[in-house]
Amino acid sequence: MAECVRTTLNPSHFLLHSTKTPTQNPFFSSISSFEAKPNARKYPKISLSVMSSQNQSQGQTQVPSLDALLNSGRKEEVFASIKASLYNCLSETNLQLTVPGLKFKTRGKVRDIYDSGDYLVLVTTDRQSAFDRILASIPFKGQVLNETSLWWFNRTRHMIPSAVLSVPDKNVTIAKKCSVFPVEFVVRGFVTGSTETSLWTVYKNGVRNYCGNVLPNGLVKNQKLTANILTPTTKAEDHDVPVTPDEIIERGLMTQDEFDEAREKALSLFEYGQRVALERGLILVDTKYEFGKSSDGSILLIDEVHTPDSSRYWISNSYEERFQNGLEPENIDKEFLRLWFRENCNPYEDKVLPDAPEELVCELAWRYIFLYETITKSRFEMQPMGEPIHDRISRNVSSALSSLQ
Repeated sequence: MAECVRTTLNPSHFLLHSTKTPTQNPFFSSISSFEAKPNARKYPKISLSVMSSQNQSQGQTQVPSLDALLNSGRKEEVFASIKASLYNCLSETNLQLTVPGLKFKTRGKVRDIYDSGDYLVLVTTDRQSAFDRILASIPFKGQVLNETSLWWFNRTRHMIPSAVLSVPDKNVTIAKKCSVFPVEFVVRGFVTGSTETSLWTVYKNGVRNYCGNVLPNGLVKNQKLTANILTPTTKAEDHDVPVTPDEIIERGLMTQDEFDEAREKALSLFEYGQRVALERGLILVDTKYEFGKSSDGSILLIDEVHTPDSSRYWISNSYEERFQNGLEPENIDKEFLRLWFRENCNPYEDKVLPDAPEELVCELAWRYIFLYETITKSRFEMQPMGEPIHDRISRNVSSALSSLQ
């Protein structure tokens, strides 16, 4: 049996308290929104239609999946499964103990990566990270991330090949081995964010040249940029470090040709993701891509694509009005969890963080599932709790590796 430990980091005795006035909306009625105070200044008028030539020609955005998912019965059904799984999250795995020939390689913030010799086995857990730390475990999160990425990998094959070989389990991807570039290609379409490396944080601190991008004065939080920009980062010991394209080349992290190709692919993938998202009533605000180089020299898309972990999404039909009124956009990513931790501790310096409130954990799990169903226009099939997950993953991985040999 696989030694996978399903635990929780989310005690139920913590409740969400906020002195801020909650804003109710039909998407996320169970959680208080963290609102910015309305500002008297006139904000720039925003046009989102340029993101989607198809919607522009139709004259309106078609959002059938949003309408379907607003059904309260579906949300109640999903919430019931989420609450039943609060203490049954996939937080740790040790497949090297049960799968023949499998060696444990690395434990990432979210993924456990195993070396099978010719391939890598990536297990996507339910761990939730932000501020370069683990904050909580979110029911079904690993399954959502794995299946969301697979959906995008399949639909971007015409743009760039991926390292994916097989998906033998809802939480597992088997990938080709490749030489991973030590650079994350972060692409942004808006001035926003709350972390130390976010565009809004550095901009409000006076930075006007960020990762090689010259930014004009007068931008306000959540404003759309005139063009998408690339703000790459490289890994330090425990956090991401912004870097310019010139520094990437000077440090030997990539050759000029490798960087140019990856940059072009990243911007193209983001533009495509924005178009698809807008057709579904969403705004893809920013995201990150990772690339590797295969043995034949081709550049491959790796890790994850346009997931709520690697990306920020807003609701499109309420964005402009809320922006004009100085309010935070309605989001379906983990930003609200980041904000809660920022208001209740110092997530960068405190050695021990408070436990994420159960209400926030359930809400985030719902948003992940909501996003998957909205983007893919398909029903998310929550894995039943009959067979222990460690048995299921071990059996499926063993079978898949045998068939690949």
